[in-house]
Amino acid sequence: MTDDYSALSAVYDRLNADLDYEKWADYIDAQIKAHSDIAAKLVLDLCCGTGTMTLALDRRGYDMTGVDRSPEMLDIARGKAEAAGRADAILFLCQDMLSFELYGTVQAVVSCLDSVNHVDGKADFLTMLSLVHNYLEPGGLFLFDVNTPYKFKEIYGTNAYVLEDEGVLCAWQNLYDPQSRLCEFFTSVFTEDADGRYTRRDDYERETCFTAAEIRRMLKQRGFEVVAEHGDLDGSAPASNTERIYFVAKRV
Repeated sequence: MTDDYSALSAVYDRLNADLDYEKWADYIDAQIKAHSDIAAKLVLDLCCGTGTMTLALDRRGYDMTGVDRSPEMLDIARGKAEAAGRADAILFLCQDMLSFELYGTVQAVVSCLDSVNHVDGKADFLTMLSLVHNYLEPGGLFLFDVNTPYKFKEIYGTNAYVLEDEGVLCAWQNLYDPQSRLCEFFTSVFTEDADGRYTRRDDYERETCFTAAEIRRMLKQRGFEVVAEHGDLDGSAPASNTERIYFVAKRV
């Protein structure tokens, strides 16, 4: 994995301000209660980023641990936890999803915003699943989402986007290779300084495109059973133009 996020971390929340994390957390909470074979208290937020979902699930009564490979993202997450008076309640660990270690098992693992796409192919995906399986108690759930082939081809492709907010601009160029099914993201972030000038910082990320069928096979190969598969947070089924699929998988 070669993702950086050092430049994006400072503006990540502002550029994702339209995301309804509370609705998403309600969905996760409902899926855990509907499908888990065990009482879920300890929950891992894998690739937790700036901790918005970690805090949202903490408010719903879960004992949260957040793991992310970006020190910059975790600094923001810890700041949020401290501001909420939850600094002593939430453990944040700077680790990679392909090599993370926990102090014990958990009853649920969540990973949001296509974090699991940030692996280089099936071998890495299977490695990640093995680790999740290792730290997840039998009957517990792994809840995650993936970007669909439709999104990689039609939304990412070779398109370029510009995201703007007050005092910040993010220029984003995609490069998707249908043969390797790798999509590279070249981003430049411009942030306004106190003197009115702008500072530029560049980031590089990439994702691997997987089909839903491939995801199901890999889950089965690593000891999981898919118990729910949705195309939106309302629980609807995926369609041909669905951009994100939400998986609920049980450790068997």
